[in-house]
Amino acid sequence: MGASAAGLAAVETLRREGYDGTLTMIGAETHAPYDRPPLSKQILASEWEHDRLALRSSGDLDALDLDLRLGTAATGLDLEGRAVVLADGTRAAYDGLIVATGVRPRRLPGEGDAHVLRTLDDALALRDRLAEGRRLVVVGAGFLGAEAAAVARGLGAEVTLLEPAPVPLGHAVGNEVGRVLAAAHLEHGVDLRTGVGVAAVTEAGVRLADGELVEADEVLVAIGSLPNTEWLAESGLTVGDGVVCDEYCEAVWGPPGRRLGESTRPGTSPAGSTRCSGCRCASSTVRTPPSRVWPSPATSSARRRASRSLRCHTSGPTSTT
Repeated sequence: MGASAAGLAAVETLRREGYDGTLTMIGAETHAPYDRPPLSKQILASEWEHDRLALRSSGDLDALDLDLRLGTAATGLDLEGRAVVLADGTRAAYDGLIVATGVRPRRLPGEGDAHVLRTLDDALALRDRLAEGRRLVVVGAGFLGAEAAAVARGLGAEVTLLEPAPVPLGHAVGNEVGRVLAAAHLEHGVDLRTGVGVAAVTEAGVRLADGELVEADEVLVAIGSLPNTEWLAESGLTVGDGVVCDEYCEAVWGPPGRRLGESTRPGTSPAGSTRCSGCRCASSTVRTPPSRVWPSPATSSARRRASRSLRCHTSGPTSTT
């Protein structure tokens, strides 16, 4: 499940390792796998059109011989029946399952509309609203918020960048570099405000924690992400801040308390395993009862080799069956 970078890497790895059976890759978005980092830069700035984002050509995807189903989200997982329940009411049967459904943006409470920046459609929607003199408030001065603020300012928008920490990106690059980045924003006319909290999005802009209203024509919320694991809630898999896995990146299945590993979310990893560098997706293989059948029921070495390869290639929000 998942048709972005990790899902694509998974099916390519399986084919490269010699798996010649049926591969189904299912994704909630209608777009074929594409590169996400340019969304907050080249796409938002209108320097690129979306056709430049494709991770693989249509010919490359055809060569993988996939049952590719786009625009279809998962709503449940039947482990005993070995099937993924889809939003259109159908079920996708499997012998082995890879969960690579990625993350979604965190949102703020309130009655006003706010943009997020996760998908191509998100980026195009925000791009259409940015113009000379438009007032944009960006909540969150992490990498995504800072990039979007810089692009919007370059397009002539009046930008206010709100950050609860005293130094933007200090946690990621250190306070010294964070102060240099803050100075760059100020020099380019961004109204950067640090040490402020946002309580809600309103129809007129955003309401700060101290009650002040910061008016805006558009609001972009860039305050992190949550794993897309709701569809697994009743499955029997152990789900925390992501899918709980064992040392081979296989999802924990069984009675409560049967914990074989830690969350695959960034910053944590199963003991003794290699953590996905920069991984921001809940991505794992599912060990289905009563036996492990992926990628080969005959050899555990093939399973471990493919699992290691998948961990190394899992980098970004995604989807596969």
